[in-house]
Amino acid sequence: MRARFLLSEMAIGLRRNLSMTIAVILTVAISLAGLGVAWLMREQVNTMKDFWFGKIEVSVFLQDGITQPQRDAIRTELENLPQVEHVYYESKAQAYTRFRQQFAQEKQLVENTAPDALPESYRVKLYDPKKYAIVASAVSQMPGVDQVADVNGALKKVFRFFDGIQRAALVVAIIVLIVAVLLIFNTVRLAAFSRRRETGIMRLVGASDLYIQGPFVLEGALAGLVGAGLALGLLALFKLVLIDHGLKSAFGQNITRYIDWGTVLWTYPWLTVLGVLIAGVISAATLQRYLRV
Repeated sequence: MRARFLLSEMAIGLRRNLSMTIAVILTVAISLAGLGVAWLMREQVNTMKDFWFGKIEVSVFLQDGITQPQRDAIRTELENLPQVEHVYYESKAQAYTRFRQQFAQEKQLVENTAPDALPESYRVKLYDPKKYAIVASAVSQMPGVDQVADVNGALKKVFRFFDGIQRAALVVAIIVLIVAVLLIFNTVRLAAFSRRRETGIMRLVGASDLYIQGPFVLEGALAGLVGAGLALGLLALFKLVLIDHGLKSAFGQNITRYIDWGTVLWTYPWLTVLGVLIAGVISAATLQRYLRV
């Protein structure tokens, strides 16, 4: 009986304030979707970092005419560094073979490159690619070293771009979330004001706070639940369009890793709980002031 009464009052309230309820649902959906997108972008950036940082190698290019003692001294210095995991030697012939494999589609470039044009080098794998500067400073001035290079700088630009998108999505989500809080507050306040006579009578006849405030809180929680459901649909669309058909088409399947559907599904529970809590808690807090008799 009590549950039936609360549900019937909630249905009445939804019919009376349908337009405002729809506005709350849409605002909650947009704000939660923004938070979810910010989270997914963070996970995508971290996934790409894990993939590329595991493949980054420092290349120590050797000068033409280097002597074997100089070559051995450079290798010994590299292997003694605690930041170095492994050192690979690549001869001119091996470098040319790898060059031909990497640029197999650029036939003119390959044909115009002499087999001995590429320098021999030591390819150094680090435990932490961020320690590149330490390795570079240790061997860059040694006799026989021509240049020390890595791809960390180029990757940093890409990651800064994604980090910027992530921060922008988070700022937009927070702004829209604040708008959602204000909209829910005003919606509940207007609903409480329009039904102040009924609630006043209920208070005078001894109705409990549950009977008076329950329908309002349920209205807000239901709006939050529906908004969260729409947000989850928007996140699925984000994964399908921008990750699966956007990034994968631009960068390919083999050049990096991408977040999977498990990552998207993991956001569903906490976004749903967050949507219901935001709407329900704000409704309950608003009622403490606007339902006093």
